[in-house]
Amino acid sequence: MADKENELEVISNNEIGVAANESAVAKKKVAENKEPQLSKQEAKAQKKAEREALKNQKKTTIGGQALIEGIMMCGPSRTAMAVRKGDGTIHVEEIKQSDKVIFWEKVPFVRGCIKFYKMLVTGTGALMKSADISEEGKPENESSDKEPEKVSKLDEYLGKHTEVVTTVSAILGILISVGLFILLPRFIVDTVMRFTGLNDNGTLKWSVLMNILEGVLRIAIFLIYLISVSKLEDIKRVWMYHGAEHKTIACYEAGEPLTVENIKKHKRFHPRCGTAFMFIVLAISILIYTLTGMVTGDRNMLTNLIVRIILMPFICGISYEILRFVGRHDQNPICKVLCKPGLWLQKFTTNEPDDKIIEVAILAMEAVIPENSNDDNW
Repeated sequence: MADKENELEVISNNEIGVAANESAVAKKKVAENKEPQLSKQEAKAQKKAEREALKNQKKTTIGGQALIEGIMMCGPSRTAMAVRKGDGTIHVEEIKQSDKVIFWEKVPFVRGCIKFYKMLVTGTGALMKSADISEEGKPENESSDKEPEKVSKLDEYLGKHTEVVTTVSAILGILISVGLFILLPRFIVDTVMRFTGLNDNGTLKWSVLMNILEGVLRIAIFLIYLISVSKLEDIKRVWMYHGAEHKTIACYEAGEPLTVENIKKHKRFHPRCGTAFMFIVLAISILIYTLTGMVTGDRNMLTNLIVRIILMPFICGISYEILRFVGRHDQNPICKVLCKPGLWLQKFTTNEPDDKIIEVAILAMEAVIPENSNDDNW
């Protein structure tokens, strides 16, 4: 019995010795393969080189929009959409745009409104068309002997005048957005002031306080809207296409081939996104409406609402120029701070895409990349 115990002890000691030797060998290999530590000057030079590389990295003017099972990309000379059809194939189509550029599209603080409206009209049309294309090729669930539904005269008219439908839809979208995020907060503030008797205080400090309160309420409504919409199942998939759009553009700006594996490595957050533009609009509106209130003083509810509608193009123009400047200097410490709110909001407007969605984004991107690489510089 004692001999067996001694034998087990010897085996145990041998195992411990082998494990210790293996550990020593492993540590030696790690030490041999470990990169030499850089001096402070070398580390500083390396960080500087990395910053310069990011600073000199291409920034493209190509932007996009998520569609129903697809993506629209807008390049310097071409606009295209790629949509996954019901049978699994990908439909790629160029969207014809007018080559005519009016004078006002080149004027700072004015061009932003024009570009925003044109993009909204184009995007609305592409969104409506993608809904139809995504249904193509799906198996028929209904019985073949079922009588076809009669097309009303209104549907027939709308089918023949898609441009009218698109324009009206875009205008309605603008009106709803202005009403929800611009007019509603002021209406709430004025209503509360009227029924509480607080509108009797006409001091400058009170006016500033009410405008700031209105701005905070505006941002709160916007956040509630984004968070609520992001929880809808259908929207979650649209946000996956939005994420794929950002990741594809980031891959292109990094100078890497547009492959699924390369694109997957990049983040779904992008500093030059429409979500960031919307946040800038809301932030600038607080400043502009506060300054306006300081000059004009307290007005009645109707006047306050009219003033906000009149100033909206001006606010959009300023916001566009800020977005361009921040996007061009996104490695500047101050601009990095300004980018953070927009990047944070993209947590609610983007989702990680799967491989099939990235394939759609690649085709949309490839269709608008200019032949001259400098034509799309930001």
